[in-house]
Amino acid sequence: MFLTGVVLAAGASVRLGEAKQLLPYRGRTLLDATLDLARSCGFDQLLVTVGGAAGDIRDRVDLTGCQVVQNPAFSTGCGSSVRIAARAVDPRADALVLLLGDQPGVRAVDVRRVAAATTPLAVCRYADGLGHPFRFGREVLPELYDLHGDKAVWKLLHSGRHPVTEVTVDGPVPIDVDTRADYERLLAGDA
Repeated sequence: MFLTGVVLAAGASVRLGEAKQLLPYRGRTLLDATLDLARSCGFDQLLVTVGGAAGDIRDRVDLTGCQVVQNPAFSTGCGSSVRIAARAVDPRADALVLLLGDQPGVRAVDVRRVAAATTPLAVCRYADGLGHPFRFGREVLPELYDLHGDKAVWKLLHSGRHPVTEVTVDGPVPIDVDTRADYERLLAGDA
């Protein structure tokens, strides 16, 4: 099975007030930690979207093994990043696995379990709700070409148009850093 991983890292970090992708985390950056996770998953193709802070990300983050996809419409929401990344997916891909660049607490074993689902859509079912990573099978990829807004993948997931596998994952949804308080909680959990 040919798998494409996509790490969304194009956001402007409006709520945080600085580029969250570049926040210090474990001696590197938050995005470095997520890309390390993604590289450990064995994807056949690894895409990372950039937009806000793209120049600084290219200068300061280890992008080894990643195909960088520039999103000029990053300010319109993460749907635009999914849309542009979906168009860069290798035609051999059987599925796309979507990861958030500001969520380093996702475990590779859970990514692999979601990637192995056989339904058109798959998502993690954590103790406190659904969360990333998501899996989109080849048959769903064309629907990603027209996504808009911040909750676009959730709307597709809940549309009822495709069977969905919920992969049970131990523990709560990993922290997704959107605010200073999220970042502080992430760092506190690291101690």
